Amino acid sequence: MKSKLSKKKVEELRKRLTRKPQLVWDVLGSGDKKRVFEFAERYKGFLDAAKTEREAVLAIEAFAKKTGFKDITKVRTRTGNKFYKINKHKNIALAVLGKDPIASGINLVVSHVDSPRLDLKQNPLYEEVDLVFLKTHYYGGIKKYQWLTRPLAIHGTVMKQDGSSLNMRIGESDNDPVFTIADILPHLARKIQADKKVSDAFEGEKLNVLAGSLPIGNDETKERFKLAVLEYLYSAYGLIEEDLMSAEIEIVPAGSARDVGWDRGLIGAYGQDDRVCAYASLEALCEVNRPARTAVAMFMDKEEIGSDGSTGAKSRFLEEFVADLVETTGQEAREKVLRSCLTKSKALSADVNAGLDPDFQEVHEKRNAARIGYGVCITKFTGSGGKYGSSDANAEYLAEIRKLFNDNKVVWQTGELGKVDEGGGGTIAKFLAIYGMEVLDCGTPILSMHSPFEIASKGDIYMTYKACTAFLNSK
Repeated sequence: MKSKLSKKKVEELRKRLTRKPQLVWDVLGSGDKKRVFEFAERYKGFLDAAKTEREAVLAIEAFAKKTGFKDITKVRTRTGNKFYKINKHKNIALAVLGKDPIASGINLVVSHVDSPRLDLKQNPLYEEVDLVFLKTHYYGGIKKYQWLTRPLAIHGTVMKQDGSSLNMRIGESDNDPVFTIADILPHLARKIQADKKVSDAFEGEKLNVLAGSLPIGNDETKERFKLAVLEYLYSAYGLIEEDLMSAEIEIVPAGSARDVGWDRGLIGAYGQDDRVCAYASLEALCEVNRPARTAVAMFMDKEEIGSDGSTGAKSRFLEEFVADLVETTGQEAREKVLRSCLTKSKALSADVNAGLDPDFQEVHEKRNAARIGYGVCITKFTGSGGKYGSSDANAEYLAEIRKLFNDNKVVWQTGELGKVDEGGGGTIAKFLAIYGMEVLDCGTPILSMHSPFEIASKGDIYMTYKACTAFLNSK
């Protein structure tokens, strides 16, 4: 019969054999906390500047150029080791060449810079009951009611018939007008909203943005309210109605990223999915100097609608950029070299996961749910149901990343996106896995995902940055 273990021995066994999740704030020292909050301020500035994928690419390019990166399409001689390339204004890739041959593989962090939003239709402008509206088509997974009765801003690019372009950003300055989507008052909402399922009560075709209310001409003037808006667009921007057909105009929440709570430990803002991982990997890569393996960060578009299109992860942009990198080293970008590189590469699909919401714990499996404040989240598989639509990282790669994070004092946790059969979701990971490379989902847990005001912990954001730094510098 075994002897009874002492309390001290039991605690030693517990410490040695079990894993207790670590709260970031318990691990950080006083100096570290200051760095966390300073990083958060830079990140908030990025969020404010980059509310669309085009704006994100411009902000990333500006950051990269300040830290010595050169446009790879304009490099005539093989000088330097920091390069970037932009694809159709909507995604961008950055690289720091390593000491090892590119054919031996790269360390790749891929995030996305598109977020759920409302896009203007091609024929958006119309007049109804002496008010002017803009027709929209929502982009990505949203709860439609969250976009009603809140200040909205217009961001986008208009291509005119003469070939010139116009960038619009209206609703962010204190002196700007804002836009909104009206909602019916509760006194009259019983039959058309209150007695219906949420999915039926709010219709996509009724997400119409209020854009004007003043007339032009007299009461015999046809569509005088719409015409007044068109007259304003022409006088202010030189636009005619047909120009709106060749435009990409996005409706996004107006306002800046804000600290949340008296202690300011959280950030609330639009678009943190997935610009939180984008900014973390951007700062991390720009601090890489001369790594053993070539370090690459890619910022993709179209993730929220399946990664299709010429700027999504299903495009050949990764292959093209790797070919450019090979050529900067004086080698010919032969297919065998590219195939060898991509197969031997290691990747983090840097995307957010759902944090455990205290008011909706029933949709999570709490033992396998990410918690706010407990560090960057490793997600072995995504998909839904029986892991459909997932790349499912292997145990060997998980062990490698786990050791890397532990060695570099990265506070991390694991998580799934809800209970089995409850929900699920997809990321870029499976589109990287087709090359045969190792890939793992890894990112910041957030609350209110896909809402106009997502919430993340400053501690988790900083640990995402530390995770990217450790990975990009690894051998």
